[in-house]
Amino acid sequence: MASPIQTTFSDGVAVLRLDDGKANALGHVTIDALFDALDRAEADADAVALIGRPGRFSAGFDLAVMKEGAATAQRLVERGAQLLMRIYGFPRPVIAGCTGHALAAGALLLLSCDARVGVDTDVKIGLPEVGIGMPLPRFGVELARDRLTPREFTRATMLATIYSPVEAVEAGFLDEVVSPVDLEERVITLATQVGRSLHRRGFGITRTNARGATIDAILSGLSADLESFSVDGS
Repeated sequence: MASPIQTTFSDGVAVLRLDDGKANALGHVTIDALFDALDRAEADADAVALIGRPGRFSAGFDLAVMKEGAATAQRLVERGAQLLMRIYGFPRPVIAGCTGHALAAGALLLLSCDARVGVDTDVKIGLPEVGIGMPLPRFGVELARDRLTPREFTRATMLATIYSPVEAVEAGFLDEVVSPVDLEERVITLATQVGRSLHRRGFGITRTNARGATIDAILSGLSADLESFSVDGS
């Protein structure tokens, strides 16, 4: 089976294209492939561009796996949280190309990236967990608290508000929107610019200073955080 992540390198940028041919759900195969791609990028690139497939950035965690039972769901969410913290603390800038719908963990994937460019089309972005019987774990809450505007934090997390791309810019899920035909070029250009302009050591130390304590607290408390996690709200 082809990998859901295709990685290319150009002008110091590792371009990670997420495409499972479906909804870009985050199952174990995709998560493992993203970890592997990030390891390669850390060794060989100055910046990362993470781009979805047309119409789909990511639908979140793989529901087929999530519905296998509480323990199975918790294992997947734990691995997903580790991936999000890897991106959130990545020692290179990470630029997201939100090519379409970004829901649940897909929206958290956006929040973990440094700059987010979305398509100006009729797609949905947000955190629907509370509305579909799931709690939003601490790692999701902390990503939202850091990246979303204070005005939208409660609406996005506790009221499960879903946003259009333009609304998502106002809320903090995205930084800008462009035409679908311009998205990939814009994301790679932005990644190239920041990769060239930033000093690796200075960026890495600042990243740790800004986010290290939060990441350590989230990961050290992850098992306890997920003890109460369930799919059906029970």
